[in-house]
Amino acid sequence: MDRNMSGGSGEQLLEELVRAAQLASPAELPVVLNRYAEAVGLGRAVIYLVDIQQRVLVPLVEGEPELELDTSLAGWAYRTNSLRVEEAPSGGLNLWLPLADGAERLGVVELNMSTLDGLKLRRCRTTALLLALIITSKRTYSDTIAQRMRTRPMHLPTEMVRAFLPPRSIGTGRVVSTAVLEPAYELGGDAFDHAFTEDVLHATILDGMGHNLASGIATSVAMAGCRNARRSEADLDELAGTVDEALAKWLPEQFCTGVFSQLHMPTGVLRWCNCGHPAPLLIRRQRLLHKALERPPEPPLGLPASLAGKARQVHDVSLEPGDRILLYSDGVVESRDEAGEEFGLERFTDYIIRSTAAGQNAPEALRLLIHAILEHRHNKLSDDATIVMFEWQPPDP
Repeated sequence: MDRNMSGGSGEQLLEELVRAAQLASPAELPVVLNRYAEAVGLGRAVIYLVDIQQRVLVPLVEGEPELELDTSLAGWAYRTNSLRVEEAPSGGLNLWLPLADGAERLGVVELNMSTLDGLKLRRCRTTALLLALIITSKRTYSDTIAQRMRTRPMHLPTEMVRAFLPPRSIGTGRVVSTAVLEPAYELGGDAFDHAFTEDVLHATILDGMGHNLASGIATSVAMAGCRNARRSEADLDELAGTVDEALAKWLPEQFCTGVFSQLHMPTGVLRWCNCGHPAPLLIRRQRLLHKALERPPEPPLGLPASLAGKARQVHDVSLEPGDRILLYSDGVVESRDEAGEEFGLERFTDYIIRSTAAGQNAPEALRLLIHAILEHRHNKLSDDATIVMFEWQPPDP
């Protein structure tokens, strides 16, 4: 009886948490969360957000130390998307739970309590799930959250391009799409996009000509044209044509390369249109299928219809369960160290294959890969490096 009463009271308090959190500013959110956590026996709660480059966990409210992602128990919870428990120095337990909105990893929450049982654990998990949704909703209009996720000032062209970017990772039960983009604070003209419409995943990568505000504007126009056509249910050749026309009309001196792709999630049929960009890569059963998606080249985006010639070619292939598709910009493989050695396509794909074999999930595999690319150049890239990876994993029949 007491247990049932406790559960009912907890549900009422959880409802109060959601209501109060909807009205709270980001600065007030920890206060609201702590009021609930203490009332249900979960102790003190601290929210940590991952920084843009996914290197540290930063407290939402100042006063707590930053935590290294690769060396802390909190980082372990983030990297593996799993609960971690440790004994607190003063007695009791510290719990670290990942904050994730679907496939998008936001950070972790720390909870402190004297004891842990099944009911408390369920409340911990429910709290973390709700908290992730609340943070996601507030992130769309809160500069506070954006500020806390940055470790240094951001250049103006980067600010503009990042305003257009979708979440870093999205996913369903059939597919996960994830992306990384560097240099995080000094972007040139690279961008990515991914979204779902009914049973189709749309994934795009763009590389604008140059490394200044004009190239960022061209990329932004290309992304807007892509979304406008996609939301009008245009086919891929029409979508590319829309981007061509927009750039030719408004920015006639600017060009972009890019790949537009669509994955039909129920069947695994992949369709794509490559506009002057490096060919997509296919990894199957931990092996790169060399040139599997390489097709005759198309011109870059932005050419007037009179110069572009015939309609863009759309290609298709049937994927197998577990296949991973990689879209990337040339800055990924052409990054050179001091000795002039390129990071290279082989090292790039080998890193993904080894991460997969080690059991890393897709977002974590890309996080580790982009850090390896940065380290190859001592964190000073000469060109943007962008990667989009999506994996088709349909449920068993």
